[in-house]
Amino acid sequence: MRDATAPVALGLGTAPEPSVPAPVLGTLFLIGGDIMLFAGLIFAFWVLRLAAPVWPPPLQPRLPVGVTAANTVVLLASSSVMVAATRTLARGHDGALARRLGLCGLLGSLFVAVQGYEWARLIGFGLTVSSGIYGALFYTLVGAHALHVLAALVWLGITAVRAGRGEFARGRGDVVRACALYWHFVVALWPLLYASVYLL
Repeated sequence: MRDATAPVALGLGTAPEPSVPAPVLGTLFLIGGDIMLFAGLIFAFWVLRLAAPVWPPPLQPRLPVGVTAANTVVLLASSSVMVAATRTLARGHDGALARRLGLCGLLGSLFVAVQGYEWARLIGFGLTVSSGIYGALFYTLVGAHALHVLAALVWLGITAVRAGRGEFARGRGDVVRACALYWHFVVALWPLLYASVYLL
């Protein structure tokens, strides 16, 4: 009987290429877990909010809607820069890729810095995690997103350094695409949180 595995064993056959590269597939699983996490947090937020007789509760500081709206534009702009960065992969321009990844990281860092400044002001005005359900929900939702942005920034920084070293030659950009996919996720998540917490 002919051994069906013989061609592969003799080096006469090759395993098929995966339809989704491993870094991208792993990132998709990570995003799936994060979607479940934030879906649960948003659901809990709305359950508790709708159960409250008055929202926001009286004697609570107003959230910085205008500043955060401008900060949202900054974060959305970073996603556009990331799109431009991934387009350089096909041309094999690692220098341009590194610069655009760096600019994306700079915009993301600015977003986190502004958020941190506004949180410090809110804490000074008396809005803390222990000040009531309003503060607890605010810092849980917005803080969870900030932690994800920080994690994405670390990933982005490592990817930018590797690009600067010329590690992503043409056809080797799956790691960059995975990083870009996660960045777009944390960016797309923010407008939903902003609308829920700051506007509605």
